[in-house]
Amino acid sequence: MNRLIAAALSVAAGAALAVAAAFGVLALIDATPDQPNTPLLTYETPGSGR
Repeated sequence: MNRLIAAALSVAAGAALAVAAAFGVLALIDATPDQPNTPLLTYETPGSGR
């Protein structure tokens, strides 16, 4: 019975660690500033007067 309790606690601890790591990664992604969406190439459209 002790092995069963130890295995269940190990599974629960592993699941809690995985969930905490996932929330940590999401927090790091949200903390980084958004990059500007500027195109590398621009094409002139006909008749735009440029």
